[in-house]
Amino acid sequence: MLRRAPFQPLPDGRYRVRLAADERALVGGLCAQLHDAIEVDDRAVPRLFPPAHRGDPEAAAEFDRLARDGLVAGRLEALRTVAATLDDDILDEEALQAWCGALNDLRLVLGERIGVTEEMDEALFRTSHEHALYGFLTYLQAASVDALASRL
Repeated sequence: MLRRAPFQPLPDGRYRVRLAADERALVGGLCAQLHDAIEVDDRAVPRLFPPAHRGDPEAAAEFDRLARDGLVAGRLEALRTVAATLDDDILDEEALQAWCGALNDLRLVLGERIGVTEEMDEALFRTSHEHALYGFLTYLQAASVDALASRL
């Protein structure tokens, strides 16, 4: 059975959200967990804040000092937007962009934690709960990108 795209562009410039209640609850719970981890500066989310200058620790520290607060604020705002619009059936472009960013962040953190690589055995995505979750987040993020790109 083919599933309808979870994010569909509407003629008025907004987007319809087609997610089941349990899918919305799952995304909401994951966003809340990531929000808490970022807010307490959990270094378990390093993938979201990689060093800007790998070969120059001083430049990396200076960039971190200047930019980290803004990067953190942007990620937290996207997660708050998802939480605020979780039950909405229609999103404006700004909200869908926040969803897209939050879904990407969730994928990055989960992928890092479970060791996702391009060389992985695809069977893991059918047998491991964590890998199936990663696949679902990938599907949602790709759908959000596709919906946003349809306006270009």
